[in-house]
Amino acid sequence: MKKILIITLLTISSIAGYSQENAPEKPNGYFSNITLKISYALGRLKLIETDFPLPENIKEYKDLTYKTIDTTNLKLDIYQKQDISEPTPLIIFIHGGAWKKGDKHDYWPYLIPFAEKGYITATIQYRFTDVAKYPAQLDDVTGAINWLKDHANEYHIDKNKIVLVGGSAGGHLAMMAAYSDPSLKIKGIVNLYGPSDLTTAYASEAESVIKLIGKPYKEAPEQYKNASPVTYINKDIPPTLTFQGTLDELVPYKQSDNLDKKIREAGAISHYHKLKGWPHTMDMSVKVNKYCMYYMNEFFEKYIPKN
Repeated sequence: MKKILIITLLTISSIAGYSQENAPEKPNGYFSNITLKISYALGRLKLIETDFPLPENIKEYKDLTYKTIDTTNLKLDIYQKQDISEPTPLIIFIHGGAWKKGDKHDYWPYLIPFAEKGYITATIQYRFTDVAKYPAQLDDVTGAINWLKDHANEYHIDKNKIVLVGGSAGGHLAMMAAYSDPSLKIKGIVNLYGPSDLTTAYASEAESVIKLIGKPYKEAPEQYKNASPVTYINKDIPPTLTFQGTLDELVPYKQSDNLDKKIREAGAISHYHKLKGWPHTMDMSVKVNKYCMYYMNEFFEKYIPKN
């Protein structure tokens, strides 16, 4: 009876896409950012390839204008297998850069591998803080999501199976879009070291956050609160997968600790991976990237299955 139970549990785990047989262990990190920098300088920290040719089996729709505002054309790119003809789950990537810089091409190392796995992937632009203050960035993200939904038939998108992925500032915008606007019906968020509470002393005093809001915290506390994903957490928010390093000097890991705690307290779903000894943009490391890709793939298989 015990043997049958074990076999049954293993079978269920495999079907669910959560078999731990090949699951990577958490990659060993560094004692401090100083030791990490030394390792990098000595060539011991292997980084992922960030630019490589478009595979022949992937179709690219480049620089599609999804919104024009103040004479500025905001664009997005879409990637999918050449033979896709049926409605297919969509993964939308939102780049980081402290809301003031970055490029939609930054997520190339994710866009192409997940397109090759059979998903449709998209990456979007949004206005930076030197052009417009918050909530312009959030308005652009929701505009891009709605544009992709409106053009779902044209690009074979299953508009009922959409996940948002964002890193740093992009993680913040992904959470804000999904948490604050239930009408978007986002099925999940992958948050790579994104700030979730802009009202904390550290966040509210950060230059990038002040430039985002356009005013210091003491002049606009309500605006900082309204721009914080944690403000909108409730039991109905989509499942959230968070990756965070303990050496992160830009977004302290306590932000993600608190995010995970509040999501669980609300009765919603949180998958949290805190990696000891890794910094901001830790997924540029080959080892960390492999780890993140594995659990992202499991997350997508569970919440936006392709069949």
